Amino acid sequence: MWRRGREGFSGLRRLSTSVRRRSEDEGDWLYASEWWGSTSDDGQTVLRSTSGKGNGVVSVVAHPSSRPSRMQWSKMERWLQQRCEEVHPGFGDEGNLRVLGYQWRVLHFNDVTRQSTAKVMVTCCENKPELVYLMQQPHCLAVPYVKSMVSAGLSAIASCNFDIISRLQGKKNMRILCIGHGGGSLPLFLASKIQGAIVHIVEIDPLVISASIRAMGFPAFSLMTRSGHRAVSKPDIINEVMWKGTHERICLHEADAEEFITNNTNLYDMIFVDAYDGDDIFPHKLWNPDFPFLKSLKNRLHPEHGTVVVNLHSDSDVLNHDGSTPTVFEQVLPMGKYVSKVCRAYKDVLLGTGSSFEEKKSSGIAFTVAAPWVCNTSLVVCRGFANDNNQYTNRDLAVNTLISKSLELEHVMDLPFSCLDYIKGGFILVD
Repeated sequence: MWRRGREGFSGLRRLSTSVRRRSEDEGDWLYASEWWGSTSDDGQTVLRSTSGKGNGVVSVVAHPSSRPSRMQWSKMERWLQQRCEEVHPGFGDEGNLRVLGYQWRVLHFNDVTRQSTAKVMVTCCENKPELVYLMQQPHCLAVPYVKSMVSAGLSAIASCNFDIISRLQGKKNMRILCIGHGGGSLPLFLASKIQGAIVHIVEIDPLVISASIRAMGFPAFSLMTRSGHRAVSKPDIINEVMWKGTHERICLHEADAEEFITNNTNLYDMIFVDAYDGDDIFPHKLWNPDFPFLKSLKNRLHPEHGTVVVNLHSDSDVLNHDGSTPTVFEQVLPMGKYVSKVCRAYKDVLLGTGSSFEEKKSSGIAFTVAAPWVCNTSLVVCRGFANDNNQYTNRDLAVNTLISKSLELEHVMDLPFSCLDYIKGGFILVD
């Protein structure tokens, strides 16, 4: 869930101090007006239904995308043809796959909140143009807070004694859990960029899952049954053509997050939490220590380098619930007292606040960064970041360490965006 900042679309691009980007960022905020829509372009509703899980009316709206330009479509068509020959040599006899265009697909709750935004490629078979296929573009992260979660989270875990390069190359596995699915852009990006990633996704609303697969081009083969098996034993040819090597490493579960994490026995290297309901509320049970979720999350997180990233959002200039004016700390940190309570709860439970030997072993760092251009804050809690001298209570040292790792990651992952833009803004250590 995300909200646009108040400054509008003009003058939003910022200069990056990192190395020159290798490829165009198709999800740059420059294109935000395309997926946000306007009075002249309200988009086309391609899916609309009422949720049975409290999310109200769930809809997906399509908007035309200006990138990639038409002159680049032939390159993708050649890639599709090559994939067809690799996966099913005879499939091309029925006609090559043709690119019809690219669209932004925006997932809405109650026609107001924008839950997720993804770019999809629309294709068809030239001999059967009535059969249209969607492929979500895994390299494209459109919303700034998702880039913030990825940049801050991966830079933090890379700052531990964690061999992330071997995971990126697929030499070792990296277990990742995403709580909250939306359109699926975050888990799809992680699975495609990290060749060793095994990504589990938990989503409580079957309608959201259906919308992501039917209307937002998420791989259908990722869907799991309640017994933990693939809903489809074998992917169809189109899924194999588009997703071979990626969809086998994604497991999409329809489940309540609290129940899933409590009954799970997996140990995760990273956990991403981005779960908002139809009323735009981050569920109380996902951050209140009185509920079992956080304690169960602690047990499912790798003790040496486990990293949790949480998306939090709200307007930063509202009054507190009691009508009082926010303090300086609350004004700097969006959501004020609410965010500070969530941050401290995650830090206290996941890192420990006592002096026992077991709690000291869980020492690490907790910090927030503000996503540019939108009213979102990313909370990162990372075990193993601090050394015996607890040197990362020094803000500047922590920031410099994260920046150094982010520049390395940006290079080895060949990212189209600068991680630095999503780390340097509004960095605050959680005390």
